[in-house]
Amino acid sequence: MLFDPAQRSGCGLLSYTGAVQSLAERSRCARETEVVNPMNFSGDPSHGSASSQPLQDLMATKAYIVEDNELIRDNLVETLTELAGVQTVGFSTNEAEACYWLDRHPEDWDLLVVDLFLGQGTGLGVLRKCAYRSAVQKVVVLSNYATAEMRTRCLACGADAIFDKSTELDLFLDYCTARH
Repeated sequence: MLFDPAQRSGCGLLSYTGAVQSLAERSRCARETEVVNPMNFSGDPSHGSASSQPLQDLMATKAYIVEDNELIRDNLVETLTELAGVQTVGFSTNEAEACYWLDRHPEDWDLLVVDLFLGQGTGLGVLRKCAYRSAVQKVVVLSNYATAEMRTRCLACGADAIFDKSTELDLFLDYCTARH
């Protein structure tokens, strides 16, 4: 399957209430004729990695996404690319796929974005899997369930930051664009 954000209609992230927040719309309006390089997410259970990398992407932050909701994931990839300059190298839809990919690609990512509730397994298991990562690799939880208790649990499992999907998207994007 070839993912091309330019072919989808609508953009933004799905919030907890089900409304679509048009985060990418701001930059898209200014760049109506922008060419988007498609990424190949086919192949092994990890859904692969980018099939080709333009020269400018070699310096971009490389993100791996763990999100089971296709609409949220697609909009997250598009938003990270357009607004934060982040290159998505692949994604997983469940804990087992994410752990499999992380085992085989320990140095192929800079940013891991994890949802807590997945169709199979949990984001907490993914956090535990990458507890011994490089100090430059950052793990971010992006969830609709970012309660005080869950934030504490995520930090204890190794998350660097936790953001609520419905209320903290701007903070999340700021974090993704900051050099750590």
